[in-house]
Amino acid sequence: MVGFRFNKFIFLIIIVLLFWCSHMETCKAGRVGKHWRHSPNTAFASLYKKKGIKQGPYHHNGKSGKWPHKPHSPKPQPPVPPPPALSPPPQLVPPPAIVPPPPASPPSAAPPALSPPSCTPIESPPNISPPPKKGENALGSTVYDVVDFGAKGDGTSDDTKAFVAAWAAACKVEASVINVPADYVFLVGPISFSGPYCQHNIVFQLDGKIVAPTRPSAWGSGLLQWLEFTKLVGITIKGSGIIDGNGAAWWQYSPLEDDQSRLIIPINGTLEQNHPPPQWISSSLGSKMPSIKPTALRFYGSFNVTVTGITIQNSPQCHLKFDNCMGVAVYNFSVSSPGDSPNTDGIHLQNSKEVLIRSSNIGCGDDCVSIQTGCTNIYVHNIKCGPGHGISIGGLGKDNTKACVSNVTVRDVILQNTMNGVRIKTWQGGLGSVQGVQFSNIQVSEVQLPIVIDQYYCDKRSCKNQTTAVALSGINYENISGTYTVKPMHFACSDILPCTDVTLTDIQLKPQQERYHMYDPYCWQTFGKLLTPTVPPVECLLVGKPLSSRILGDEDSC
Repeated sequence: MVGFRFNKFIFLIIIVLLFWCSHMETCKAGRVGKHWRHSPNTAFASLYKKKGIKQGPYHHNGKSGKWPHKPHSPKPQPPVPPPPALSPPPQLVPPPAIVPPPPASPPSAAPPALSPPSCTPIESPPNISPPPKKGENALGSTVYDVVDFGAKGDGTSDDTKAFVAAWAAACKVEASVINVPADYVFLVGPISFSGPYCQHNIVFQLDGKIVAPTRPSAWGSGLLQWLEFTKLVGITIKGSGIIDGNGAAWWQYSPLEDDQSRLIIPINGTLEQNHPPPQWISSSLGSKMPSIKPTALRFYGSFNVTVTGITIQNSPQCHLKFDNCMGVAVYNFSVSSPGDSPNTDGIHLQNSKEVLIRSSNIGCGDDCVSIQTGCTNIYVHNIKCGPGHGISIGGLGKDNTKACVSNVTVRDVILQNTMNGVRIKTWQGGLGSVQGVQFSNIQVSEVQLPIVIDQYYCDKRSCKNQTTAVALSGINYENISGTYTVKPMHFACSDILPCTDVTLTDIQLKPQQERYHMYDPYCWQTFGKLLTPTVPPVECLLVGKPLSSRILGDEDSC
Protein backbone atom coordinates (compact mmCIF):
# COMPACT_ATOMS: atom_id res chain seq x y z
CA MET A 1 0.00 0.00 0.00
CA VAL A 2 2.86 2.28 0.86
CA GLY A 3 4.59 1.44 -2.42
CA PHE A 4 1.43 2.23 -4.40
CA ARG A 5 1.15 5.62 -2.74
CA PHE A 6 4.81 6.31 -3.43
CA ASN A 7 4.42 5.42 -7.10
CA LYS A 8 1.32 7.63 -7.36
CA PHE A 9 3.24 10.50 -5.76
CA ILE A 10 6.13 10.06 -8.21
CA PHE A 11 3.66 10.01 -11.12
CA LEU A 12 2.09 13.31 -9.99
CA ILE A 13 5.53 14.90 -9.66
CA ILE A 14 6.36 13.80 -13.23
CA ILE A 15 3.05 15.22 -14.48
CA VAL A 16 3.76 18.58 -12.74
CA LEU A 17 7.30 18.70 -14.14
CA LEU A 18 6.06 18.03 -17.66
CA PHE A 19 3.38 20.70 -17.33
CA TRP A 20 5.94 23.19 -15.96
CA CYS A 21 8.40 22.46 -18.79
CA SER A 22 5.65 22.91 -21.36
CA HIS A 23 4.70 26.24 -19.80
CA MET A 24 8.34 27.40 -19.80
CA GLU A 25 8.69 26.76 -23.57
CA THR A 26 5.53 28.71 -24.19
CA CYS A 27 6.84 31.63 -22.11
CA LYS A 28 10.13 31.63 -23.98
CA ALA A 29 8.28 31.72 -27.26
CA GLY A 30 6.21 34.66 -25.98
CA ARG A 31 9.33 36.57 -25.00
CA VAL A 32 10.78 36.00 -28.45
CA GLY A 33 7.67 37.43 -30.06
CA LYS A 34 7.68 40.41 -27.71
CA HIS A 35 11.30 41.50 -27.91
CA TRP A 36 12.33 40.48 -31.44
CA ARG A 37 9.55 41.38 -33.78
CA HIS A 38 12.11 42.80 -36.19
CA SER A 39 14.79 40.52 -37.59
CA PRO A 40 17.83 40.59 -35.30
CA ASN A 41 21.24 41.23 -36.74
CA THR A 42 24.78 41.28 -35.57
CA ALA A 43 24.73 45.06 -35.15
CA PHE A 44 22.13 44.77 -32.40
CA ALA A 45 24.04 41.89 -30.80
CA SER A 46 27.29 43.81 -30.79
CA LEU A 47 25.48 46.85 -29.36
CA TYR A 48 24.21 44.76 -26.47
CA LYS A 49 27.67 43.27 -25.98
CA LYS A 50 29.29 46.79 -25.87
CA LYS A 51 26.81 48.03 -23.30
CA GLY A 52 27.21 44.91 -21.15
CA ILE A 53 23.51 44.22 -21.23
CA LYS A 54 22.34 40.71 -20.70
CA GLN A 55 21.26 39.37 -24.06
CA GLY A 56 18.13 37.55 -22.98
CA PRO A 57 16.90 34.00 -23.55
CA TYR A 58 18.92 33.41 -26.71
CA HIS A 59 22.07 32.99 -24.59
CA HIS A 60 20.72 31.16 -21.58
CA ASN A 61 22.89 28.13 -22.41
CA GLY A 62 26.12 30.16 -22.70
CA LYS A 63 26.44 29.47 -26.45
CA SER A 64 26.35 33.02 -27.80
CA GLY A 65 27.17 31.95 -31.35
CA LYS A 66 23.98 29.98 -31.89
CA TRP A 67 20.31 30.94 -32.00
CA PRO A 68 18.01 28.23 -30.69
CA HIS A 69 15.07 29.80 -32.58
CA LYS A 70 14.61 31.86 -35.74
CA PRO A 71 12.49 34.80 -34.65
CA HIS A 72 12.23 36.18 -38.19
CA SER A 73 10.56 33.00 -39.37
CA PRO A 74 6.82 33.51 -40.01
CA LYS A 75 6.02 30.30 -38.06
CA PRO A 76 7.16 30.01 -34.44
CA GLN A 77 8.85 26.91 -33.03
CA PRO A 78 6.03 24.82 -31.51
CA PRO A 79 6.34 23.75 -27.88
CA VAL A 80 7.95 20.39 -27.17
CA PRO A 81 5.15 17.82 -26.91
CA PRO A 82 5.18 15.49 -23.92
CA PRO A 83 5.84 11.79 -24.40
CA PRO A 84 2.71 9.89 -25.36
CA ALA A 85 2.83 7.68 -22.39
CA LEU A 86 3.08 10.54 -19.99
CA SER A 87 0.37 12.78 -21.53
CA PRO A 88 -1.45 14.75 -18.92
CA PRO A 89 -5.08 14.27 -18.41
CA PRO A 90 -7.33 16.37 -20.62
CA GLN A 91 -8.41 18.52 -17.69
CA LEU A 92 -4.79 19.60 -17.13
CA VAL A 93 -4.22 20.95 -20.68
CA PRO A 94 -3.89 24.73 -20.47
CA PRO A 95 -6.81 26.56 -22.08
CA PRO A 96 -6.19 27.99 -25.54
CA ALA A 97 -6.94 31.52 -24.28
CA ILE A 98 -3.58 31.74 -22.51
CA VAL A 99 -1.53 30.82 -25.59
CA PRO A 100 0.34 34.00 -26.74
CA PRO A 101 0.22 35.21 -30.38
CA PRO A 102 2.80 33.97 -32.86
CA PRO A 103 6.22 35.26 -31.89
CA ALA A 104 7.19 36.89 -35.19
CA SER A 105 4.09 38.55 -36.54
CA PRO A 106 4.92 40.50 -39.70
CA PRO A 107 4.24 44.30 -39.71
CA SER A 108 1.28 43.77 -42.02
CA ALA A 109 -0.53 42.02 -39.15
CA ALA A 110 -0.84 45.36 -37.35
CA PRO A 111 -4.34 46.81 -37.13
CA PRO A 112 -5.30 48.91 -40.18
CA ALA A 113 -5.87 51.96 -37.98
CA LEU A 114 -2.12 52.33 -37.49
CA SER A 115 -1.48 53.01 -41.21
CA PRO A 116 -4.54 54.57 -42.83
CA PRO A 117 -4.44 54.74 -46.63
CA SER A 118 -5.03 58.52 -46.56
CA CYS A 119 -1.55 59.09 -45.14
CA THR A 120 0.18 57.53 -48.12
CA PRO A 121 1.95 60.29 -50.11
CA ILE A 122 0.88 60.72 -53.73
CA GLU A 123 3.80 61.24 -56.02
CA SER A 124 3.51 63.85 -58.79
CA PRO A 125 4.66 62.98 -62.28
CA PRO A 126 8.35 63.86 -62.77
CA ASN A 127 9.24 67.44 -63.96
CA ILE A 128 5.61 68.62 -63.63
CA SER A 129 4.88 71.28 -61.00
CA PRO A 130 1.57 71.09 -59.20
CA PRO A 131 -0.94 73.76 -60.28
CA PRO A 132 -0.80 76.99 -58.28
CA LYS A 133 -3.14 77.26 -55.36
CA LYS A 134 -5.88 79.84 -55.35
CA GLY A 135 -4.40 83.17 -54.37
CA GLU A 136 -0.88 82.22 -55.48
CA ASN A 137 0.99 82.42 -58.75
CA ALA A 138 3.39 79.87 -60.17
CA LEU A 139 6.26 81.44 -58.22
CA GLY A 140 4.44 81.08 -54.92
CA SER A 141 3.71 84.80 -54.49
CA THR A 142 0.44 85.76 -52.86
CA VAL A 143 -1.93 87.22 -55.47
CA TYR A 144 -4.68 89.74 -54.75
CA ASP A 145 -7.04 90.09 -57.70
CA VAL A 146 -8.98 93.35 -57.75
CA VAL A 147 -12.04 91.45 -59.00
CA ASP A 148 -12.03 89.41 -55.78
CA PHE A 149 -12.25 92.70 -53.87
CA GLY A 150 -15.38 93.79 -55.68
CA ALA A 151 -14.12 95.48 -58.87
CA LYS A 152 -16.66 95.23 -61.70
CA GLY A 153 -14.41 96.06 -64.61
CA ASP A 154 -17.27 97.22 -66.82
CA GLY A 155 -15.82 100.68 -67.53
CA THR A 156 -18.68 102.54 -65.85
CA SER A 157 -18.81 101.32 -62.24
CA ASP A 158 -16.42 103.06 -59.85
CA ASP A 159 -13.79 100.46 -58.90
CA THR A 160 -11.67 102.78 -56.77
CA LYS A 161 -12.58 101.14 -53.44
CA ALA A 162 -11.74 97.67 -54.76
CA PHE A 163 -8.25 98.83 -55.79
CA VAL A 164 -7.73 100.47 -52.40
CA ALA A 165 -8.78 97.26 -50.60
CA ALA A 166 -6.53 95.08 -52.77
CA TRP A 167 -3.58 97.35 -52.06
CA ALA A 168 -4.28 97.33 -48.31
CA ALA A 169 -4.07 93.53 -48.34
CA ALA A 170 -1.02 93.28 -50.61
CA CYS A 171 0.83 95.94 -48.61
CA LYS A 172 1.15 93.51 -45.68
CA VAL A 173 2.77 90.68 -47.65
CA GLU A 174 6.28 90.79 -49.08
CA ALA A 175 6.56 90.10 -52.82
CA SER A 176 2.80 90.00 -53.17
CA VAL A 177 1.01 90.63 -56.48
CA ILE A 178 -1.94 92.87 -57.23
CA ASN A 179 -3.58 91.48 -60.33
CA VAL A 180 -5.54 93.69 -62.73
CA PRO A 181 -6.81 91.03 -65.14
CA ALA A 182 -7.09 91.30 -68.91
CA ASP A 183 -10.40 91.82 -70.74
CA TYR A 184 -11.69 94.25 -68.09
CA VAL A 185 -11.96 98.05 -68.09
CA PHE A 186 -11.68 99.54 -64.59
CA LEU A 187 -12.89 103.05 -63.88
CA VAL A 188 -10.64 104.28 -61.08
CA GLY A 189 -10.45 107.67 -59.40
CA PRO A 190 -7.37 109.25 -57.80
CA ILE A 191 -5.46 106.79 -55.59
CA SER A 192 -2.24 106.93 -53.59
CA PHE A 193 -0.70 103.46 -53.17
CA SER A 194 1.54 104.51 -50.34
CA GLY A 195 4.12 103.12 -47.96
CA PRO A 196 6.36 103.52 -46.05
CA TYR A 197 5.12 100.63 -43.92
CA CYS A 198 4.36 98.33 -46.84
CA GLN A 199 6.42 95.23 -47.40
CA HIS A 200 9.05 95.21 -50.14
CA ASN A 201 8.97 93.96 -53.73
CA ILE A 202 5.25 94.29 -54.43
CA VAL A 203 4.23 93.69 -58.05
CA PHE A 204 1.35 95.53 -59.72
CA GLN A 205 0.41 93.16 -62.56
CA LEU A 206 -1.52 95.24 -65.08
CA ASP A 207 -3.04 93.32 -67.98
CA GLY A 208 -6.43 95.02 -68.14
CA LYS A 209 -7.25 98.67 -68.76
CA ILE A 210 -7.56 101.43 -66.16
CA VAL A 211 -9.41 104.61 -67.18
CA ALA A 212 -9.69 107.96 -65.41
CA PRO A 213 -13.04 109.56 -64.61
CA THR A 214 -14.13 112.60 -66.61
CA ARG A 215 -16.48 113.93 -63.93
CA PRO A 216 -15.06 117.16 -62.49
CA SER A 217 -16.37 116.18 -59.05
CA ALA A 218 -13.99 113.20 -59.01
CA TRP A 219 -11.04 115.62 -58.92
CA GLY A 220 -12.19 118.17 -56.39
CA SER A 221 -10.40 121.48 -56.85
CA GLY A 222 -7.57 119.74 -58.69
CA LEU A 223 -4.87 117.13 -58.04
CA LEU A 224 -1.28 116.84 -59.20
CA GLN A 225 -1.46 113.10 -59.86
CA TRP A 226 -3.99 110.40 -60.63
CA LEU A 227 -2.25 107.12 -59.71
CA GLU A 228 0.58 107.56 -57.24
CA PHE A 229 3.03 105.14 -55.61
CA THR A 230 4.95 106.65 -52.70
CA LYS A 231 7.75 105.60 -50.35
CA LEU A 232 8.07 102.01 -51.53
CA VAL A 233 10.99 99.65 -51.98
CA GLY A 234 11.18 97.27 -54.93
CA ILE A 235 7.85 98.28 -56.47
CA THR A 236 7.21 96.91 -59.98
CA ILE A 237 4.46 97.71 -62.48
CA LYS A 238 4.41 95.31 -65.38
CA GLY A 239 2.10 93.63 -67.85
CA SER A 240 0.45 94.28 -71.19
CA GLY A 241 -2.27 96.60 -69.92
CA ILE A 242 -3.17 100.23 -70.53
CA ILE A 243 -3.55 103.30 -68.32
CA ASP A 244 -5.81 105.81 -70.07
CA GLY A 245 -6.01 109.29 -68.55
CA ASN A 246 -8.88 110.56 -70.74
CA GLY A 247 -6.83 113.71 -71.13
CA ALA A 248 -8.92 115.24 -73.91
CA ALA A 249 -11.38 116.41 -71.24
CA TRP A 250 -8.56 118.60 -69.89
CA TRP A 251 -6.61 119.66 -72.95
CA GLN A 252 -9.24 122.02 -74.31
CA TYR A 253 -8.68 124.32 -71.33
CA SER A 254 -4.87 124.16 -71.37
CA PRO A 255 -2.56 126.65 -73.14
CA LEU A 256 0.57 125.43 -74.88
CA GLU A 257 3.49 126.31 -72.59
CA ASP A 258 6.53 125.14 -74.56
CA ASP A 259 6.32 127.90 -77.20
CA GLN A 260 9.27 128.00 -79.60
CA SER A 261 7.71 130.27 -82.20
CA ARG A 262 10.62 132.67 -81.70
CA LEU A 263 12.94 129.97 -83.01
CA ILE A 264 10.61 128.60 -85.73
CA ILE A 265 9.40 131.00 -88.41
CA PRO A 266 7.12 129.56 -91.11
CA ILE A 267 7.34 131.01 -94.62
CA ASN A 268 3.94 132.66 -94.54
CA GLY A 269 4.08 133.62 -90.87
CA THR A 270 1.21 131.31 -89.97
CA LEU A 271 0.87 127.88 -88.52
CA GLU A 272 1.16 124.83 -90.71
CA GLN A 273 -1.55 124.50 -93.29
CA ASN A 274 -3.68 121.42 -93.66
CA HIS A 275 -3.13 120.57 -90.01
CA PRO A 276 -6.40 119.26 -88.58
CA PRO A 277 -7.59 120.98 -85.42
CA PRO A 278 -7.52 118.83 -82.26
CA GLN A 279 -10.65 116.82 -81.63
CA TRP A 280 -11.63 117.65 -78.07
CA ILE A 281 -14.16 115.77 -76.03
CA SER A 282 -16.23 117.33 -73.29
CA SER A 283 -16.08 116.29 -69.69
CA SER A 284 -19.05 114.49 -68.18
CA LEU A 285 -22.13 116.67 -67.80
CA GLY A 286 -20.43 119.38 -69.87
CA SER A 287 -18.68 120.88 -66.81
CA LYS A 288 -15.20 122.38 -66.86
CA MET A 289 -12.36 120.32 -65.45
CA PRO A 290 -10.12 121.81 -62.71
CA SER A 291 -7.27 124.00 -63.88
CA ILE A 292 -4.69 121.78 -62.16
CA LYS A 293 -4.01 118.82 -64.40
CA PRO A 294 -2.87 115.49 -62.94
CA THR A 295 0.03 113.31 -63.96
CA ALA A 296 -1.22 109.85 -64.91
CA LEU A 297 1.34 107.76 -62.99
CA ARG A 298 3.77 109.14 -60.43
CA PHE A 299 6.41 107.54 -58.19
CA TYR A 300 7.67 109.51 -55.23
CA GLY A 301 10.40 108.76 -52.68
CA SER A 302 10.84 105.15 -53.79
CA PHE A 303 13.79 102.81 -54.31
CA ASN A 304 14.31 100.18 -57.01
CA VAL A 305 11.33 101.04 -59.17
CA THR A 306 10.54 99.10 -62.36
CA VAL A 307 7.99 99.91 -65.06
CA THR A 308 7.81 97.55 -68.01
CA GLY A 309 5.43 96.33 -70.68
CA ILE A 310 2.53 98.71 -70.03
CA THR A 311 1.16 101.61 -72.11
CA ILE A 312 0.08 104.99 -70.77
CA GLN A 313 -2.05 107.07 -73.09
CA ASN A 314 -3.92 110.37 -73.15
CA SER A 315 -2.64 111.69 -69.85
CA PRO A 316 -3.98 115.11 -68.80
CA GLN A 317 -0.36 116.17 -68.21
CA CYS A 318 2.82 114.08 -67.71
CA HIS A 319 2.37 110.40 -68.42
CA LEU A 320 5.03 108.92 -66.14
CA LYS A 321 6.90 110.86 -63.46
CA PHE A 322 9.67 109.91 -61.04
CA ASP A 323 10.32 112.31 -58.18
CA ASN A 324 12.94 111.72 -55.47
CA CYS A 325 13.52 108.13 -56.56
CA MET A 326 16.71 106.09 -56.69
CA GLY A 327 17.29 103.06 -58.85
CA VAL A 328 14.72 103.34 -61.65
CA ALA A 329 14.34 101.01 -64.65
CA VAL A 330 11.87 101.69 -67.47
CA TYR A 331 11.88 99.40 -70.50
CA ASN A 332 9.54 98.00 -73.15
CA PHE A 333 7.26 100.86 -72.25
CA SER A 334 4.94 102.93 -74.46
CA VAL A 335 3.39 106.38 -74.35
CA SER A 336 0.69 107.36 -76.81
CA SER A 337 -0.91 110.80 -76.98
CA PRO A 338 -1.53 113.26 -79.83
CA GLY A 339 1.31 115.56 -80.82
CA ASP A 340 -0.84 118.59 -80.08
CA SER A 341 -1.86 117.52 -76.57
CA PRO A 342 -0.41 120.29 -74.38
CA ASN A 343 2.29 119.65 -71.76
CA THR A 344 2.02 115.88 -71.91
CA ASP A 345 5.63 114.81 -71.22
CA GLY A 346 6.27 111.14 -71.78
CA ILE A 347 8.72 110.44 -68.92
CA HIS A 348 9.57 113.17 -66.43
CA LEU A 349 12.52 112.87 -64.03
CA GLN A 350 13.15 115.11 -61.04
CA ASN A 351 15.54 114.71 -58.10
CA SER A 352 16.15 111.12 -59.15
CA LYS A 353 19.37 109.16 -59.45
CA GLU A 354 20.57 105.96 -61.13
CA VAL A 355 17.90 105.89 -63.82
CA LEU A 356 17.81 103.60 -66.87
CA ILE A 357 15.29 104.21 -69.66
CA ARG A 358 15.55 101.92 -72.67
CA SER A 359 13.75 100.07 -75.44
CA SER A 360 10.62 102.21 -75.38
CA ASN A 361 8.32 103.99 -77.84
CA ILE A 362 7.13 107.44 -76.80
CA GLY A 363 4.74 109.72 -78.67
CA CYS A 364 3.24 112.74 -76.88
CA GLY A 365 2.66 116.50 -77.01
CA ASP A 366 5.76 117.59 -75.08
CA ASP A 367 9.21 116.19 -74.23
CA CYS A 368 9.49 112.44 -74.76
CA VAL A 369 11.97 112.40 -71.87
CA SER A 370 12.33 115.41 -69.57
CA ILE A 371 15.28 115.54 -67.15
CA GLN A 372 14.88 118.15 -64.43
CA THR A 373 16.91 119.41 -61.49
CA GLY A 374 18.47 117.01 -59.00
CA CYS A 375 19.08 114.25 -61.54
CA THR A 376 22.37 112.41 -61.85
CA ASN A 377 23.56 109.20 -63.51
CA ILE A 378 20.79 109.11 -66.10
CA TYR A 379 21.11 106.64 -68.99
CA VAL A 380 18.66 106.77 -71.91
CA HIS A 381 19.08 104.51 -74.94
CA ASN A 382 17.18 102.73 -77.70
CA ILE A 383 14.23 105.11 -77.57
CA LYS A 384 11.90 106.01 -80.43
CA CYS A 385 10.46 109.49 -79.93
CA GLY A 386 7.72 111.12 -81.98
CA PRO A 387 5.55 112.98 -82.07
CA GLY A 388 6.80 115.26 -79.30
CA HIS A 389 9.37 117.88 -78.41
CA GLY A 390 12.38 115.58 -78.29
CA ILE A 391 14.61 114.65 -75.35
CA SER A 392 15.32 117.58 -73.04
CA ILE A 393 17.33 118.56 -70.00
CA GLY A 394 15.32 121.34 -68.34
CA GLY A 395 13.91 123.88 -68.18
CA LEU A 396 16.15 124.60 -65.24
CA GLY A 397 16.45 127.59 -62.89
CA LYS A 398 12.90 128.91 -63.11
CA ASP A 399 12.07 131.67 -60.62
CA ASN A 400 15.78 132.09 -59.72
CA THR A 401 16.07 128.57 -58.34
CA LYS A 402 19.18 126.43 -58.18
CA ALA A 403 19.40 123.45 -60.54
CA CYS A 404 21.95 120.63 -60.66
CA VAL A 405 22.17 117.93 -63.35
CA SER A 406 25.17 115.71 -64.09
CA ASN A 407 26.29 112.52 -65.81
CA VAL A 408 23.59 112.16 -68.45
CA THR A 409 23.95 109.85 -71.45
CA VAL A 410 21.48 109.74 -74.33
CA ARG A 411 22.35 107.39 -77.18
CA ASP A 412 20.87 105.19 -79.91
CA VAL A 413 17.73 107.30 -80.23
CA ILE A 414 15.41 107.82 -83.20
CA LEU A 415 13.42 111.07 -83.37
CA GLN A 416 10.79 111.54 -86.05
CA ASN A 417 8.56 114.57 -86.69
CA THR A 418 9.49 116.20 -83.40
CA MET A 419 9.98 119.87 -82.51
CA ASN A 420 13.50 119.30 -81.14
CA GLY A 421 16.03 116.55 -81.21
CA VAL A 422 18.26 116.76 -78.11
CA ARG A 423 17.87 119.96 -76.10
CA ILE A 424 19.16 121.73 -72.98
CA LYS A 425 16.98 124.62 -71.79
CA THR A 426 17.49 126.94 -68.82
CA TRP A 427 15.76 130.05 -67.54
CA GLN A 428 17.50 133.34 -67.03
CA GLY A 429 18.20 134.10 -63.40
CA GLY A 430 18.85 130.50 -62.36
CA LEU A 431 21.80 129.06 -60.45
CA GLY A 432 23.64 125.73 -60.38
CA SER A 433 25.14 123.73 -63.23
CA VAL A 434 24.71 121.11 -65.93
CA GLN A 435 27.82 119.07 -66.67
CA GLY A 436 28.92 115.78 -68.12
CA VAL A 437 26.30 115.30 -70.87
CA GLN A 438 26.76 112.93 -73.83
CA PHE A 439 24.42 112.82 -76.86
CA SER A 440 25.50 110.12 -79.32
CA ASN A 441 24.14 107.99 -82.15
CA ILE A 442 21.06 110.15 -82.66
CA GLN A 443 18.99 109.69 -85.85
CA VAL A 444 16.59 112.52 -86.70
CA SER A 445 13.93 112.64 -89.41
CA GLU A 446 12.01 115.83 -90.25
CA VAL A 447 12.95 117.39 -86.94
CA GLN A 448 12.64 121.16 -86.69
CA LEU A 449 15.72 121.79 -84.49
CA PRO A 450 17.90 118.68 -84.02
CA ILE A 451 20.46 120.25 -81.60
CA VAL A 452 19.51 122.98 -79.12
CA ILE A 453 21.06 124.80 -76.17
CA ASP A 454 18.77 127.62 -75.03
CA GLN A 455 19.75 129.60 -71.94
CA TYR A 456 16.99 132.10 -72.63
CA TYR A 457 14.15 129.64 -72.33
CA CYS A 458 10.77 131.24 -71.82
CA ASP A 459 7.33 129.63 -71.98
CA LYS A 460 5.65 132.99 -72.43
CA ARG A 461 5.78 135.60 -75.14
CA SER A 462 8.36 137.63 -73.22
CA CYS A 463 10.55 137.09 -70.16
CA LYS A 464 12.67 139.51 -68.14
CA ASN A 465 16.40 139.65 -68.86
CA GLN A 466 18.47 138.65 -65.85
CA THR A 467 22.18 138.51 -65.06
CA THR A 468 22.56 135.01 -63.62
CA ALA A 469 22.28 131.63 -65.30
CA VAL A 470 22.74 127.93 -64.82
CA ALA A 471 26.32 127.07 -65.89
CA LEU A 472 26.69 124.60 -68.79
CA SER A 473 29.93 122.68 -69.43
CA GLY A 474 31.13 119.40 -70.84
CA ILE A 475 28.36 118.93 -73.44
CA ASN A 476 29.30 116.43 -76.17
CA TYR A 477 27.45 115.74 -79.45
CA GLU A 478 28.60 112.74 -81.47
CA ASN A 479 27.26 110.99 -84.57
CA ILE A 480 24.03 112.93 -85.01
CA SER A 481 22.53 112.64 -88.48
CA GLY A 482 19.31 112.99 -90.46
CA THR A 483 17.03 115.72 -91.77
CA TYR A 484 15.75 118.98 -90.30
CA THR A 485 12.99 121.38 -91.30
CA VAL A 486 14.11 124.71 -89.76
CA LYS A 487 17.65 124.89 -88.38
CA PRO A 488 20.32 122.22 -87.83
CA MET A 489 21.49 123.59 -84.48
CA HIS A 490 20.78 126.49 -82.15
CA PHE A 491 23.25 127.41 -79.40
CA ALA A 492 22.09 130.45 -77.39
CA CYS A 493 24.25 130.72 -74.27
CA SER A 494 24.32 133.30 -71.50
CA ASP A 495 26.29 136.56 -71.85
CA ILE A 496 27.16 136.44 -68.17
CA LEU A 497 27.97 132.71 -68.01
CA PRO A 498 28.77 131.30 -71.49
CA CYS A 499 28.66 127.60 -72.34
CA THR A 500 32.07 125.89 -72.22
CA ASP A 501 33.61 122.62 -73.43
CA VAL A 502 31.00 121.96 -76.11
CA THR A 503 32.27 119.41 -78.67
CA LEU A 504 30.88 118.34 -82.03
CA THR A 505 31.86 115.07 -83.74
CA ASP A 506 30.42 113.48 -86.91
CA ILE A 507 27.44 115.80 -87.33
CA GLN A 508 25.58 115.17 -90.62
CA LEU A 509 22.33 117.15 -90.87
CA LYS A 510 20.56 117.95 -94.13
CA PRO A 511 17.47 120.09 -94.83
CA GLN A 512 14.16 118.43 -95.60
CA GLN A 513 13.19 121.21 -98.05
CA GLU A 514 9.55 121.60 -97.17
CA ARG A 515 7.50 124.59 -96.01
CA TYR A 516 10.09 126.36 -93.89
CA HIS A 517 13.07 128.58 -94.67
CA MET A 518 16.31 126.77 -93.96
CA TYR A 519 18.53 128.58 -91.47
CA ASP A 520 22.24 128.24 -90.85
CA PRO A 521 23.62 126.98 -87.55
CA TYR A 522 23.38 129.59 -84.83
CA CYS A 523 25.82 130.10 -81.95
CA TRP A 524 25.98 132.74 -79.22
CA GLN A 525 28.62 132.71 -76.47
CA THR A 526 29.31 129.04 -77.08
CA PHE A 527 32.88 127.85 -76.49
CA GLY A 528 34.19 124.49 -77.59
CA LYS A 529 35.69 122.71 -80.58
CA LEU A 530 34.92 120.71 -83.68
CA LEU A 531 36.57 117.29 -83.58
CA THR A 532 35.55 116.48 -87.17
CA PRO A 533 34.09 118.47 -90.09
CA THR A 534 30.33 118.94 -89.85
CA VAL A 535 27.45 119.12 -92.33
CA PRO A 536 26.47 121.88 -92.56
CA PRO A 537 29.71 123.65 -91.57
CA VAL A 538 29.61 125.18 -88.10
CA GLU A 539 31.66 128.37 -88.13
CA CYS A 540 30.13 130.12 -85.16
CA LEU A 541 31.58 127.95 -82.39
CA LEU A 542 34.14 129.88 -80.35
CA VAL A 543 37.46 128.23 -79.57
CA GLY A 544 38.99 128.10 -76.11
CA LYS A 545 37.60 129.67 -72.94
CA PRO A 546 35.65 132.89 -72.39
CA LEU A 547 37.88 135.85 -71.51
CA SER A 548 35.57 137.04 -68.81
CA SER A 549 32.53 135.63 -67.11
CA ARG A 550 30.86 135.79 -63.77
CA ILE A 551 32.90 134.11 -61.06
CA LEU A 552 31.01 131.13 -59.71
CA GLY A 553 30.16 131.35 -56.03
CA ASP A 554 28.98 128.87 -53.43
CA GLU A 555 25.42 129.32 -54.62
CA ASP A 556 26.43 127.88 -57.99
CA SER A 557 28.09 124.71 -56.67
CA CYS A 558 26.18 121.46 -56.81
